[in-house]
Amino acid sequence: VQVVESGGGLVQAGGSLRLSCLVSGLKNFDEYTIGWFRQAPGKEHEGVSCIEGVNGDEYYADFVKGRFIISKDNAKKVVYLQMTGLKPEDTAMYFCAPTGQYFKAQYCEPRNIIIPWGQGTRVTVSS
Repeated sequence: VQVVESGGGLVQAGGSLRLSCLVSGLKNFDEYTIGWFRQAPGKEHEGVSCIEGVNGDEYYADFVKGRFIISKDNAKKVVYLQMTGLKPEDTAMYFCAPTGQYFKAQYCEPRNIIIPWGQGTRVTVSS
Protein backbone atom coordinates (compact mmCIF):
# COMPACT_ATOMS: atom_id res chain seq x y z
CA VAL A 1 0.00 0.00 0.00
CA GLN A 2 1.30 3.41 -0.90
CA VAL A 3 0.02 6.91 -0.35
CA VAL A 4 1.02 10.10 -2.11
CA GLU A 5 0.11 13.35 -0.42
CA SER A 6 0.01 16.62 -2.30
CA GLY A 7 -1.42 20.11 -2.18
CA GLY A 8 0.62 21.69 0.55
CA GLY A 9 2.21 25.09 0.27
CA LEU A 10 2.82 28.46 1.84
CA VAL A 11 -0.24 30.56 2.65
CA GLN A 12 -1.05 33.54 4.79
CA ALA A 13 -3.12 33.19 7.92
CA GLY A 14 -6.78 32.95 7.00
CA GLY A 15 -5.99 31.31 3.69
CA SER A 16 -7.06 27.96 2.29
CA LEU A 17 -5.49 24.84 0.86
CA ARG A 18 -6.81 21.51 -0.33
CA LEU A 19 -4.69 18.46 0.33
CA SER A 20 -5.02 15.28 -1.69
CA CYS A 21 -4.06 11.75 -0.78
CA LEU A 22 -3.85 9.19 -3.56
CA VAL A 23 -3.95 5.63 -2.23
CA SER A 24 -2.73 2.69 -4.26
CA GLY A 25 -2.52 -1.00 -3.55
CA LEU A 26 -5.30 -1.03 -0.96
CA LYS A 27 -7.79 -3.72 -1.88
CA ASN A 28 -11.39 -2.78 -1.06
CA PHE A 29 -10.40 0.86 -0.59
CA ASP A 30 -13.98 1.89 0.05
CA GLU A 31 -14.11 -0.28 3.19
CA TYR A 32 -11.19 1.48 4.86
CA THR A 33 -11.05 4.44 7.17
CA ILE A 34 -8.48 6.94 5.95
CA GLY A 35 -7.05 9.71 8.03
CA TRP A 36 -5.04 12.88 7.83
CA PHE A 37 -2.36 13.42 10.42
CA ARG A 38 0.22 16.08 10.95
CA GLN A 39 3.56 16.64 12.57
CA ALA A 40 4.56 20.12 13.57
CA PRO A 41 8.26 20.95 13.98
CA GLY A 42 9.57 19.37 17.15
CA LYS A 43 6.31 17.63 17.95
CA GLU A 44 4.80 14.19 17.63
CA HIS A 45 2.35 13.16 14.97
CA GLU A 46 -1.28 13.94 15.80
CA GLY A 47 -4.61 13.01 14.26
CA VAL A 48 -6.35 15.75 12.31
CA SER A 49 -9.33 14.11 10.64
CA CYS A 50 -10.50 10.66 9.60
CA ILE A 51 -13.28 9.41 7.37
CA GLU A 52 -14.86 5.98 7.44
CA GLY A 53 -15.06 4.00 4.26
CA VAL A 54 -18.56 2.60 4.23
CA ASN A 55 -20.80 5.13 5.95
CA GLY A 56 -18.59 8.17 5.55
CA ASP A 57 -18.60 9.08 9.24
CA GLU A 58 -16.10 11.79 9.95
CA TYR A 59 -13.93 12.74 12.88
CA TYR A 60 -12.23 16.07 13.43
CA ALA A 61 -9.77 17.04 16.08
CA ASP A 62 -11.04 19.96 18.14
CA PHE A 63 -8.35 22.25 16.80
CA VAL A 64 -9.68 21.96 13.21
CA LYS A 65 -13.41 21.64 13.75
CA GLY A 66 -15.32 24.13 11.67
CA ARG A 67 -12.27 24.90 9.52
CA PHE A 68 -11.31 21.63 7.81
CA ILE A 69 -13.46 19.23 5.82
CA ILE A 70 -12.45 15.71 4.88
CA SER A 71 -13.90 13.88 1.90
CA LYS A 72 -13.11 10.91 -0.28
CA ASP A 73 -13.61 9.79 -3.84
CA ASN A 74 -13.80 6.02 -3.82
CA ALA A 75 -13.66 5.77 -7.59
CA LYS A 76 -10.41 7.70 -7.73
CA LYS A 77 -9.11 6.31 -4.42
CA VAL A 78 -8.37 9.81 -3.22
CA VAL A 79 -9.00 11.44 0.16
CA TYR A 80 -9.11 15.20 0.38
CA LEU A 81 -8.66 17.65 3.21
CA GLN A 82 -10.09 21.08 2.53
CA MET A 83 -8.47 23.50 4.93
CA THR A 84 -9.83 26.99 5.46
CA GLY A 85 -9.15 29.65 8.05
CA LEU A 86 -5.58 28.45 8.33
CA LYS A 87 -3.60 29.55 11.35
CA PRO A 88 0.16 29.70 11.92
CA GLU A 89 -0.24 26.81 14.37
CA ASP A 90 -1.46 24.65 11.48
CA THR A 91 2.08 24.73 10.10
CA ALA A 92 3.19 21.11 9.85
CA MET A 93 3.91 18.19 7.58
CA TYR A 94 0.61 16.55 6.72
CA PHE A 95 0.35 12.83 6.14
CA CYS A 96 -2.45 10.49 5.23
CA ALA A 97 -2.80 6.83 6.06
CA PRO A 98 -5.45 4.17 6.46
CA THR A 99 -6.31 3.15 10.01
CA GLY A 100 -8.21 -0.04 9.25
CA GLN A 101 -11.03 -1.78 7.50
CA TYR A 102 -14.37 -0.78 9.02
CA PHE A 103 -12.39 1.15 11.63
CA LYS A 104 -14.22 3.83 13.58
CA ALA A 105 -13.21 7.32 12.52
CA GLN A 106 -13.18 8.51 16.13
CA TYR A 107 -10.02 6.48 16.72
CA CYS A 108 -8.07 8.88 14.56
CA GLU A 109 -4.71 8.42 16.21
CA PRO A 110 -1.27 7.93 14.71
CA ARG A 111 -0.80 4.68 16.61
CA ASN A 112 -3.68 3.18 14.61
CA ILE A 113 -2.30 3.63 11.13
CA ILE A 114 -1.58 0.40 9.30
CA ILE A 115 1.15 1.48 6.91
CA PRO A 116 4.39 3.44 7.33
CA TRP A 117 4.24 7.20 6.98
CA GLY A 118 4.48 8.51 3.44
CA GLN A 119 6.49 11.53 2.40
CA GLY A 120 3.77 13.95 3.42
CA THR A 121 3.06 17.41 2.15
CA ARG A 122 4.26 20.55 3.88
CA VAL A 123 1.87 23.27 4.97
CA THR A 124 3.30 26.57 6.11
CA VAL A 125 1.03 29.32 7.36
CA SER A 126 2.53 32.76 7.80
CA SER A 127 1.15 35.31 10.22
